[in-house]
Amino acid sequence: MQVKISQAVRMITAAIQAKLVPMLTGSPGCGKSQIVYQIAEKYDLQVIDLRLSQCDPTDLAGFPTINGNRADYVPMQHFPIEGDALPLGSDGKPRKGWLLFLDEATTAPPAIQAAAYKLILDRMVGSHHLHKNVAIVAAGNLETDNAIVQPMSTALQSRLLHLELIVDPGEWTDWAAASGLDHRISDFIKFKPGQLFTFTPDHTDKTYACPRTWEFANRILKITEDASADRLPLLAGTISEGVAREFIGFCKIYQELPKTAEIMASPDSVAVPTEPSILYALTGSLSHNMSTDNCTQLLKYVSRIPVEFQVVCLRETVKRNKPILTNPAIQKWISESAATLF
Repeated sequence: MQVKISQAVRMITAAIQAKLVPMLTGSPGCGKSQIVYQIAEKYDLQVIDLRLSQCDPTDLAGFPTINGNRADYVPMQHFPIEGDALPLGSDGKPRKGWLLFLDEATTAPPAIQAAAYKLILDRMVGSHHLHKNVAIVAAGNLETDNAIVQPMSTALQSRLLHLELIVDPGEWTDWAAASGLDHRISDFIKFKPGQLFTFTPDHTDKTYACPRTWEFANRILKITEDASADRLPLLAGTISEGVAREFIGFCKIYQELPKTAEIMASPDSVAVPTEPSILYALTGSLSHNMSTDNCTQLLKYVSRIPVEFQVVCLRETVKRNKPILTNPAIQKWISESAATLF
């Protein structure tokens, strides 16, 4: 069944609590790994990132050794087994346990899939039991994505709880605001949601726009100037040339927007644009620059723009600056104009 990121987080957590192994599939770059690390951080677990496509059967079943007059299998060091001490966090205190992340599971050849049966179902490496505080999550790409995917055996299928991840632009822009990504990126995605994820299995560009590559694009915006001749080639090599040209064109709109100082000086007289693309850029700029000190004046101007863009502006403002929600001017606007804001 297809799920959004917020749903996947809840369902993977529920699967772990039920002592099951969730298998999260999705197209490359849609955020599967990020979900796993998000869950690990929330529950104070240390991630063990194990790429099944790069494993040998002995990595999962244990390495053959001699124990007295008998043969045995010794588990690899990265597997926590019964009796091991809990891992230490950065503060030197014990964490709650581990999250064993079996990534690239759909790329694993049949021999590795077979070696994983016991690990996934019985929580054992050879004759050794995993530590009781080990959670397991698997992930991989879809068979339809031309991403070097191996058919999954029916025996492995029945050992997993299957979820398929889809990208939701609304959820992603909320995450981008809360994570401090350049507001121009989320403004652009709000204006053109289809440009968040342009992946198709038969695409001919060297890359494509997706949550992963938009985060790369954010890094490029941080280290290049707006007028830099290098920005277009760098973004084209990250989110594809077509999307990069569209995005840079959208960014030029900001140069024509009224400045924050102008709005604060004359919030009742500064012109309000009507073009949707300009309004998306304007609301993003306002939310990026709004603070406790200037929100009273800026809100006078915001109240003059179409109500749906007022909501966009205030949602983005609070996502980027949660403490501002207690400001009297914000509270007054919510009580009077934005019952649907949250």
